[in-house]
Amino acid sequence: MLKNNRLIQTINKYDVFSPYIFFPSIMMIYFFFSLFDFGRVELFDAKKNIVPVILVGLAAYYAAVFIVTKLGWTFPTFGLGFLKGKTIWFLYLLGLVGLVSYLIMLFTGQIGIADESVRRNLDPKLNFLSTFLWFAVIFIISYRIIKEGQFKKTYVVLLLLIFGAFMLMGYRTAIAIMFFTSMLIFHYMVRRISTSWLILFMTVIFVSFSLFGLFRVLTEDTSKPFNDRTGPQVELTEEKEDRILQLRREVNKTPKAIRALTETMVTGRIVVSKIMEYTEDYGYLKGELHKGIFSTVLPGEQVSPRMMITDAVNSYAIKDGNYITRPGRTTTPTILGQLFIEGGYIAVILGLAFYGAVLTMLYNRMMKTGTKSYQTIAYGFVMTIFMISIHTGLLDLVFLIMIVYAIVSTSIEQDRKLQNP
Repeated sequence: MLKNNRLIQTINKYDVFSPYIFFPSIMMIYFFFSLFDFGRVELFDAKKNIVPVILVGLAAYYAAVFIVTKLGWTFPTFGLGFLKGKTIWFLYLLGLVGLVSYLIMLFTGQIGIADESVRRNLDPKLNFLSTFLWFAVIFIISYRIIKEGQFKKTYVVLLLLIFGAFMLMGYRTAIAIMFFTSMLIFHYMVRRISTSWLILFMTVIFVSFSLFGLFRVLTEDTSKPFNDRTGPQVELTEEKEDRILQLRREVNKTPKAIRALTETMVTGRIVVSKIMEYTEDYGYLKGELHKGIFSTVLPGEQVSPRMMITDAVNSYAIKDGNYITRPGRTTTPTILGQLFIEGGYIAVILGLAFYGAVLTMLYNRMMKTGTKSYQTIAYGFVMTIFMISIHTGLLDLVFLIMIVYAIVSTSIEQDRKLQNP
């Protein structure tokens, strides 16, 4: 039915993974599904209208994509052309470091899927280094496909093993990045994925990830303080308390499995609304949030960016006897919330324009050199990270390092002989 749909047939004429279509479509779908909140928005009193923020952000994004496309901009070589062909050895080193770190975590019982309290309290250094395992594997496999000109079954097996390894840690973000990066690379290097198949894949992943999140919650050991589900102890008027109990009953009328399907998006909508409320009362952070990305690796006690977001949004929920995020856990701000808390609409415009410019510059280079080239790896990876950040925000130092590496390495590995896409 999808295959014969006129809209699907029209979309199939274009590159569905291009900067014009994929990223903005995912953002619109994400916030569209947040409308199915089953009463949670009213429970948390998320009264701020986030639609203007979404529209302004998308307008800035499209403006940057159009300008960069029109001018044909790409990233320069950075004067590092002498390293061409040698970046693969650095990837093998990263992969080895990541593998050793993961094995140490594995044999010391740091398996996050066993309990949420484990996943949220992993050794930070080992967790940081272990991420280079899946990062290196994705790039190395893609690199081998380019050199060998074929997609081997052993590569699928290796990817599945890495998927399984990080699934044991209960780390959905890594799994999502691996899956979507692999899908984009398959689309450009092996076989074009039609829009109807893409919709099917996205639906399966969407449901699987939602139910995986529900599984983690249902299997929590609530006897541990970290997993305590008791609400904040605050004094409420009798009228207010009755109102909250009524709203909770309304929410609970919908089965948990159904609520889980949109819970991620609904939480994102609530967080953005609360951030808008916070900035009205306390002003913008003006760079303090992003400064925290780097300060957390310094010696001494530091407050992580997500903990800043958590404290900000929870302060508005606690007074009503609710937690948006339970104590000891952190809040994902969405990319819009991350930018808005720093500088309102101006930060949203600059941030989304930056996203559009980066993706289009990578895409332009990929189209010039041909899709069966190293440039496809970088484009697929950065597009995936940016897509995931629609919900998580881009606040992890390790992801920033990976993005910089992807951009620099793709400039080093530029193919001088242009190929036909």
